[in-house]
Amino acid sequence: MRYFALATDYDGTLAIHGQVDVPTLNALQRYRQSGRRLIMVTGRELPDLKNVFPELELFDLVVAENGALLYNPATREERSLSEPPPEPFLERLRASAVPFSVGRAIIATREPHHTVVLEVVKELGLELQVIFNKGAVMVLPSGVNKCTGLTVALNELSLSAHNVVGVGDAENDHAFLAGCELAVAVENALPMLKERADLVTKGARGAGVIELIDQILEDDLERYDTTLTRHRILIGQGEDRRDFFLTPQRGSVLFAGPSGSGKSTAATGVFERVAQQGYQFLLIDPEGDYETFPGALCLGSTDRAPNPSEVLKSLENPHQSIVVNLLGIPLEDRPLFFAGLLPRLQEMRTHTARPHWLIVDEAHHLLPANWEPAAAMLPQTLRGMMLITVHPDHVAPAVLDAVTTVVAVGRGAEKTIRGFVEIAGIESPDVTKSNLEAGEALVFYRGQQTTHVVKTKPGHIDRKRHLRKYAEGALPPDRSFYFRGPDGKLNLRAQNLLLFAQLADGVDDQTWEHHLRRGEYSQWFREMIKDPSLADEVQSVERDGTISAAESRKQIRSIIERRYTAAA
Repeated sequence: MRYFALATDYDGTLAIHGQVDVPTLNALQRYRQSGRRLIMVTGRELPDLKNVFPELELFDLVVAENGALLYNPATREERSLSEPPPEPFLERLRASAVPFSVGRAIIATREPHHTVVLEVVKELGLELQVIFNKGAVMVLPSGVNKCTGLTVALNELSLSAHNVVGVGDAENDHAFLAGCELAVAVENALPMLKERADLVTKGARGAGVIELIDQILEDDLERYDTTLTRHRILIGQGEDRRDFFLTPQRGSVLFAGPSGSGKSTAATGVFERVAQQGYQFLLIDPEGDYETFPGALCLGSTDRAPNPSEVLKSLENPHQSIVVNLLGIPLEDRPLFFAGLLPRLQEMRTHTARPHWLIVDEAHHLLPANWEPAAAMLPQTLRGMMLITVHPDHVAPAVLDAVTTVVAVGRGAEKTIRGFVEIAGIESPDVTKSNLEAGEALVFYRGQQTTHVVKTKPGHIDRKRHLRKYAEGALPPDRSFYFRGPDGKLNLRAQNLLLFAQLADGVDDQTWEHHLRRGEYSQWFREMIKDPSLADEVQSVERDGTISAAESRKQIRSIIERRYTAAA
């Protein structure tokens, strides 16, 4: 579910001449019964609102006084979100015979009295703002508006603005609509609001809200995904300079390719843009590759296994993304840990629609082909996933069934696409290009008949090369380097870069050069250390046929030390 909450203005949106008709009330009840949340965002003062709309308990929360007051209809608790109006200001308005009402923070009058209001604000040197609303004039402390009030309400409900549809009609609705994932103007809205809205209803006032609610309940507004572009996430640019995107929280995306092919670079660029747009993600990180991702809280380390309860607790903050480092869990136990976490994530998504993205690195290991999820888990949990894998054919078919976008990189990208469609049981597309250049990917959207060559856009953030893990950690035996020599007489294992450098200094020249001339050092750096640029630098040393064993050792050690200071 993408749109989990509806935030709606009252006058001119829900109400006609201050009253909400029965069909609109029925629509609000249907919406609430679907398990979604309702928030009212109005400029009215609370006592007045209670008088004209006794059905306030339909709403989870009410933001009144144009963002200055929060009200919980279930508990009848009121919470002021602003300072009260200054008394000298009120005295001057009374002396000027300006008719007004006063709430917790708001001062309300009507045009043309705004001219006197502005003069008094200027004379007293007050930091107050004047907001207009179809003839009404509201005076509030600077920085208080419907958007700030809605933000407090969403935090109270542990919801993200990325899961909110906002609907309104007038000048004071601009701010709060801009803060919602989808901004809707009813047909009777002011022209400027309609121009800036993502969507304009055919119906006016309550009829427009009914129309909107019916569409949300029917397909979660998925019908508009191709035309709503404000929050799309860039993958990269095609050969014709056309941009290619992901739609947030729709389907899942698979990044696939051999080790060192650039799939992690492509995926990390997308992760960064997800974070920049404020979507909450949970990144399952089996090998500690993303523990320093900016802005994300990392749980777990080499020495400490993550706890599912602390993961869920941390996710309660809609603005906090999480990286779960699995290095502290034995390799064979990681799929079991993930399988235990998934149902709890499913429950959280059912109540909050978060985290928006569930990112799984090494998906073939954590979601293997023999994984069979409970049927109840499939619809919600397997949407909004990003999967990274070397072996897409080893990923559970139920997971691949939810994939709507494939980003295939490196050698065999065409084979990756064809393998995916075979598992998915869908028609094989035309492949536009099979020989990809560095930084290119084949992008396939399920339901289309062709693939697209896309130059992926890397992030601005340099993904850290996991200094502790690769420089001083302990890679498993199948990912370690072995100095064996030309006759296979040795079996010296280097499970990290520090040990590699130490062993390199100790082995004889014949053993060192045997692996050097075969290009095995750069191959290890590329495929097991997962550092293509390190591999490229070392490969240039390997290909220099004039260099001595001592000099090649020196140069390769220098390259490693420059990139991995812990190996010094």
